[in-house]
Amino acid sequence: MSRFFISLLPPQDIQEYANDIKQYFADKYTSDSAQKSPPHITLQPPFEWADTSISSLETSLQTFAIQQHSIPITFNGFAAFPPRVIYINVVKSQELLNLQTNLITYLETNLKIIDQVEKTRPFVPHLTVAFRDLTKQNFRIAWPEFVHQQFDCKYTATYLTLLLHDGNCWNVKSEFPFLPSVK
Repeated sequence: MSRFFISLLPPQDIQEYANDIKQYFADKYTSDSAQKSPPHITLQPPFEWADTSISSLETSLQTFAIQQHSIPITFNGFAAFPPRVIYINVVKSQELLNLQTNLITYLETNLKIIDQVEKTRPFVPHLTVAFRDLTKQNFRIAWPEFVHQQFDCKYTATYLTLLLHDGNCWNVKSEFPFLPSVK
């Protein structure tokens, strides 16, 4: 069994900005857990999947993705899940909410991938820059530094990404293009 999750990866310039922020947290607050994955917006949290049927997982995700249109993504400042998580805020657009709901429903119906914990919480799209190993004390110091920091950026998400855990960090396994957006 391997561990996977499904996300949207922003373009390289936004990833570089997020990675710089993650490095800042590692250097100043000894919080480097967020560096164990590329900057991303999680759509389906981690799940386990049999190594012998990874190709069927990828085929199924390809089938899903080609039925979805590219969607606009907007970042707007920073936000937090106190007392340990700081993230770049992602605006909750109807297109993003629909994509996430459609994906979760598709995975449950077609692949029996169900995250019971996530079913009990609302979807809050975000791009994490510090979590887990950010101490409560360091959160209290860092959050005032980021609460009013601006980061306003937009891009069009054109593909889904499947990430695979190698035992230490998350790596891109596959990408699945969407249909081009309708103008």
